[in-house]
Amino acid sequence: LDQPAGTLSGGERKMLAIGRAMLGNPKLLLLDEPTEGVWIGVIEEITERLIELAKSISVVIVEQHLDLALRVADYAYVLDRGRVALQGEAGKVRSDPELLRYLAP
Repeated sequence: LDQPAGTLSGGERKMLAIGRAMLGNPKLLLLDEPTEGVWIGVIEEITERLIELAKSISVVIVEQHLDLALRVADYAYVLDRGRVALQGEAGKVRSDPELLRYLAP
Protein backbone atom coordinates (compact mmCIF):
# COMPACT_ATOMS: atom_id res chain seq x y z
CA LEU A 1 0.00 0.00 0.00
CA ASP A 2 2.93 2.34 0.57
CA GLN A 3 4.52 1.69 -2.82
CA PRO A 4 4.00 4.40 -5.48
CA ALA A 5 2.24 3.11 -8.61
CA GLY A 6 5.13 4.27 -10.81
CA THR A 7 7.47 1.80 -9.10
CA LEU A 8 5.25 -1.26 -9.68
CA SER A 9 6.14 -3.94 -12.21
CA GLY A 10 4.24 -4.13 -15.50
CA GLY A 11 1.96 -6.88 -14.23
CA GLU A 12 1.33 -5.07 -10.96
CA ARG A 13 0.41 -1.90 -12.87
CA LYS A 14 -2.04 -3.82 -15.08
CA MET A 15 -3.70 -5.33 -12.02
CA LEU A 16 -3.78 -1.92 -10.33
CA ALA A 17 -5.48 -0.41 -13.38
CA ILE A 18 -8.12 -3.15 -13.33
CA GLY A 19 -8.59 -2.65 -9.59
CA ARG A 20 -8.98 1.11 -10.01
CA ALA A 21 -11.56 0.55 -12.73
CA MET A 22 -13.49 -1.73 -10.38
CA LEU A 23 -13.71 0.98 -7.68
CA GLY A 24 -16.56 2.58 -9.62
CA ASN A 25 -18.58 -0.66 -9.38
CA PRO A 26 -18.97 -0.92 -13.18
CA LYS A 27 -21.39 -3.21 -14.99
CA LEU A 28 -19.02 -3.36 -17.97
CA LEU A 29 -15.22 -3.49 -18.05
CA LEU A 30 -13.39 -2.77 -21.33
CA LEU A 31 -9.79 -3.98 -21.47
CA ASP A 32 -7.31 -3.36 -24.28
CA GLU A 33 -4.54 -5.98 -24.14
CA PRO A 34 -4.37 -6.42 -20.36
CA THR A 35 -1.27 -8.63 -20.73
CA GLU A 36 0.74 -6.41 -23.07
CA GLY A 37 4.27 -6.08 -21.73
CA VAL A 38 3.54 -8.35 -18.78
CA TRP A 39 5.92 -11.09 -17.67
CA ILE A 40 4.58 -14.51 -18.71
CA GLY A 41 4.45 -15.63 -15.08
CA VAL A 42 1.88 -12.94 -14.25
CA ILE A 43 -0.42 -13.68 -17.19
CA GLU A 44 -1.95 -16.67 -15.39
CA GLU A 45 -2.76 -14.54 -12.34
CA ILE A 46 -4.38 -11.85 -14.50
CA THR A 47 -6.34 -14.55 -16.34
CA GLU A 48 -7.68 -16.02 -13.10
CA ARG A 49 -8.73 -12.58 -11.85
CA LEU A 50 -10.52 -11.80 -15.11
CA ILE A 51 -12.35 -15.15 -15.03
CA GLU A 52 -13.63 -14.25 -11.56
CA LEU A 53 -14.63 -10.73 -12.65
CA ALA A 54 -16.48 -12.07 -15.68
CA LYS A 55 -18.77 -14.02 -13.35
CA SER A 56 -20.20 -10.81 -11.92
CA ILE A 57 -19.86 -8.16 -14.64
CA SER A 58 -19.56 -7.99 -18.43
CA VAL A 59 -15.94 -7.93 -19.62
CA VAL A 60 -14.88 -7.03 -23.14
CA ILE A 61 -11.25 -7.85 -23.91
CA VAL A 62 -9.11 -7.03 -26.92
CA GLU A 63 -6.21 -9.42 -26.53
CA GLN A 64 -3.54 -11.12 -28.61
CA HIS A 65 -2.85 -13.73 -25.93
CA LEU A 66 -5.29 -16.30 -27.30
CA ASP A 67 -5.38 -18.66 -24.33
CA LEU A 68 -6.31 -15.84 -21.94
CA ALA A 69 -8.97 -14.45 -24.25
CA LEU A 70 -10.65 -17.79 -24.87
CA ARG A 71 -10.52 -18.84 -21.21
CA VAL A 72 -12.18 -15.62 -20.06
CA ALA A 73 -14.65 -15.22 -22.92
CA ASP A 74 -18.03 -16.80 -23.39
CA TYR A 75 -18.16 -15.46 -26.95
CA ALA A 76 -15.23 -14.55 -29.18
CA TYR A 77 -14.46 -12.66 -32.37
CA VAL A 78 -11.28 -13.20 -34.37
CA LEU A 79 -10.37 -10.24 -36.54
CA ASP A 80 -8.32 -10.41 -39.72
CA ARG A 81 -7.28 -7.08 -41.22
CA GLY A 82 -10.19 -5.30 -39.58
CA ARG A 83 -12.93 -7.75 -40.52
CA VAL A 84 -14.55 -10.48 -38.45
CA ALA A 85 -13.02 -13.74 -39.67
CA LEU A 86 -14.44 -16.07 -37.00
CA GLN A 87 -17.00 -15.66 -34.28
CA GLY A 88 -18.94 -17.82 -31.90
CA GLU A 89 -18.84 -19.40 -28.48
CA ALA A 90 -15.26 -19.35 -27.22
CA GLY A 91 -14.99 -23.15 -27.11
CA LYS A 92 -16.18 -23.45 -30.70
CA VAL A 93 -13.77 -20.75 -31.89
CA ARG A 94 -10.90 -22.50 -30.06
CA SER A 95 -11.66 -25.80 -31.83
CA ASP A 96 -12.36 -24.27 -35.26
CA PRO A 97 -9.71 -25.56 -37.72
CA GLU A 98 -9.77 -22.16 -39.45
CA LEU A 99 -8.35 -20.50 -36.33
CA LEU A 100 -4.82 -21.66 -37.06
CA ARG A 101 -4.97 -20.00 -40.48
CA TYR A 102 -5.53 -16.62 -38.85
CA LEU A 103 -2.92 -17.13 -36.15
CA ALA A 104 -0.11 -18.12 -38.50
CA PRO A 105 -0.70 -16.43 -41.88
